Amino acid sequence: MALVDYATPIVGDRDRAEDVVQEAWLRIAATPQETSGPIVQPVSYLYRVVRNLAIDLARRLGREVRGESADVILAQAPSAQATPEAEALHRNELAIVLAALEELPERTRLAFRMHRFEDRTYGEIGKALGISQGRAYGIVADAVAHCMRRLIGEEP
Repeated sequence: MALVDYATPIVGDRDRAEDVVQEAWLRIAATPQETSGPIVQPVSYLYRVVRNLAIDLARRLGREVRGESADVILAQAPSAQATPEAEALHRNELAIVLAALEELPERTRLAFRMHRFEDRTYGEIGKALGISQGRAYGIVADAVAHCMRRLIGEEP
């Protein structure tokens, strides 16, 4: 009973702990005494075997749970295919943004395109347009703010 109590917190379940203790007893009983020699401290040895088997079982159960949860997560993941409603919404938003960009001065459109589509830094944008890095940041921020205002429905 004490060995089961010892293994229960490790494996998290009394029934599994009983299985671990039984497995430990079977392993010790199956070990030939003449090849392994006499066990000097049999109680300590038995506790160590139970502990090692319990830890092995807990690890194995942990791997199974992680594998199962990964399968569950993948099954619940949204499809890579967009719904027709989502596609229509995104097309509509894209049209609004493109129209909003057409309302901006050429330099602002160019800075926005360089930053958002070409992944250029503000320093590179400033150098290309002959302005400071801070001004390049301001121009791109103005373009983003303008597009956002159009997306929420504000008129020019």
